[in-house]
Amino acid sequence: MFTGIVETLGQIQRIEKEGTNVHFWIESEITSELQIDQSVAHNGVCLTVIEIGESYCVTAIEETLNKTSLGGLKQGSAVNLERCLKSDGRFDGHIVQGHVDTTAVVVDINDRGGSWNFSFELDQPHNGLIVEKGSICLNGVSLTVVNVGERSFSVSIIPYTYEHTGFRSLSVNERINVEFDILGKYVAASIGRLMV
Repeated sequence: MFTGIVETLGQIQRIEKEGTNVHFWIESEITSELQIDQSVAHNGVCLTVIEIGESYCVTAIEETLNKTSLGGLKQGSAVNLERCLKSDGRFDGHIVQGHVDTTAVVVDINDRGGSWNFSFELDQPHNGLIVEKGSICLNGVSLTVVNVGERSFSVSIIPYTYEHTGFRSLSVNERINVEFDILGKYVAASIGRLMV
């Protein structure tokens, strides 16, 4: 389990294809602290560490590549990284599983002179899983929703988050990973069963 509080940025050193899988080698300041078989969120996608050297390696299978924006990463791309929550750690964000629900496209970035407003469009309606002032995880970052439309939503980014995550390198038309709030998903599923 994660919290959506990014620990550090990693950088893609190399990308290797093997059949339908893709291996990502990532350089990070936490590399020496990682262990084989450890789960790390990469732009919000939970991947398992399979090899460690000067950089470390994780593998994305075809299903993951199809459901997330990881397939668009290139050598040199920055990646938001978060290790799993320790049992004695502070819960500063919200419950994040590292299981991406869908992707969204950046449609506008508005510099508000002290914060940044990012607007996104989803591939499909969110069916009530996004609510104003509710939690959402974007590229592994726990954020609060500002506005919601049928297939769109926006968030505001404070300077600290902008400087310490990959949000500073996002551009219009770029695709990001979206994980809806797990509590909202359970409520929606329960109501759906009651209505049948």
